Amino acid sequence: MPTIVVEVMPKAEILDPQGKAVGNALARLGKADLTNVRIGKRFEVAVDGPVDDAKLAEVRAIAADVFSNAVIEDVVSVSVEGQ
Repeated sequence: MPTIVVEVMPKAEILDPQGKAVGNALARLGKADLTNVRIGKRFEVAVDGPVDDAKLAEVRAIAADVFSNAVIEDVVSVSVEGQ
């Protein structure tokens, strides 16, 4: 059964307090070369049957309307796993 994976990230201009906290923790652990941490969301949607362009377009529309808040987030990836 294929899975469509949708990744949503905060827009670049939006403050990401979770990412900032993780970035600060990494710096305290001596990993100062790892910077600009951003934390997003991943959605996995199982699909009965094959995934075609129409199904991907349908999930992209759902991602834009349901999975993300268009004011502060971008849908950055919609891909298929296991097909």
